[in-house]
Amino acid sequence: MLKGAVSAFCSVSVFQSEVADLLGAVDSVLITLYLVTGHPVLDYFIGTFLLALFTVILGEFTISLLFRINRKHLDRLNNRLVETYDLSIHAYQSGDRKSYAACNKEANDAFGHVFFNMVALSAASLWPIFFALAWMQLRFMGIKFPIPLTGWSVNYVVTFLVCYILARMVFGRVKHRLPYFRDVCATLKDYEKENPRMASVAEPVSGKGQYPASQNQ
Repeated sequence: MLKGAVSAFCSVSVFQSEVADLLGAVDSVLITLYLVTGHPVLDYFIGTFLLALFTVILGEFTISLLFRINRKHLDRLNNRLVETYDLSIHAYQSGDRKSYAACNKEANDAFGHVFFNMVALSAASLWPIFFALAWMQLRFMGIKFPIPLTGWSVNYVVTFLVCYILARMVFGRVKHRLPYFRDVCATLKDYEKENPRMASVAEPVSGKGQYPASQNQ
């Protein structure tokens, strides 16, 4: 047991050392973002915003890449969700409670798979944040900025998160004009149009997944 603990500790130490080496390698590049005007405070906020914007772009690129790789899998999950949901609505309309309960359970399971896949896909955009904050910790660990009229102060984490929110808002407004992301936005719009629509209780179900109404038991 002690040997396993020592081995795990060594593995963590090696990982931390590799991360430190990586941050050291990119330090000379990232620090140039903070040398724009020559004014320390202004340069800090400009540099932090540019760093946040870079993390947003890298995160969005990661999502687009994973979407392209997993698109067929997502298609299968979405089609299964629509199919089972439509079957449950059909059973509800025909008064077949047993079939409705079974199909509704399958639809809920399908929704769970779709939901967690979309959560995982969205979370993929967040990984650059941790590397950005790790680098900022090395550079700006002891720096704090006072908030006027409050007596409080904030550190690099708060300032980065504020800049990240602003960067995401800016990128959201311009990404449809950028070369690569313009194509991604068009692909996502086409994907939404191509996906089958789930029926509602108030309308008849037709197409894939339809079956004849069952008689009430």
